Amino acid sequence: MREFAKSSFTLREAPRPLRLIYSGFLLLVAIGMLTQIVFEIGRIGVAPQSISLYYRGGDVGNTMTFPKAFGQLLEITHAHAFVMGVVFLILAHLFASTSWPPTFKTFVLLITFAGILGGLAGPWLVRYVAPGWAWLLLASWVANGLGMGVLVVASGWECVAFWSDT
Repeated sequence: MREFAKSSFTLREAPRPLRLIYSGFLLLVAIGMLTQIVFEIGRIGVAPQSISLYYRGGDVGNTMTFPKAFGQLLEITHAHAFVMGVVFLILAHLFASTSWPPTFKTFVLLITFAGILGGLAGPWLVRYVAPGWAWLLLASWVANGLGMGVLVVASGWECVAFWSDT
């Protein structure tokens, strides 16, 4: 953490053991992201109608689903807000330490953060306001997924591309 706290810290110039640690973290985050995508596609679906049914309940084929209860949404929001906050904090710091242009970094960080916020608010809006909010939730998933993907790949590249250095 001392290295990371230096104002001149860059991933390219970080000591090799530190880049190895960050690479391992990024690999675990990538696995987490892939399992989240599989969950969203397999269990919820990516069509706004299926997202709405998942949160509001209704008939799906021969199966009736129940609306998500307030307590269920609260529990999911609570867990995701903490976990996503910590993961975003770490990924954002790593990404900020890359050699990408500042404007690009700002854009990616804002899109990713907006995706996280939409992902937290979307289920509540779909469940308690209107099914049309499923579009926001879907857009938030895309923004979050693409943003996190850029954070992981860009940071990972700078961790592993310079293994021969330092």
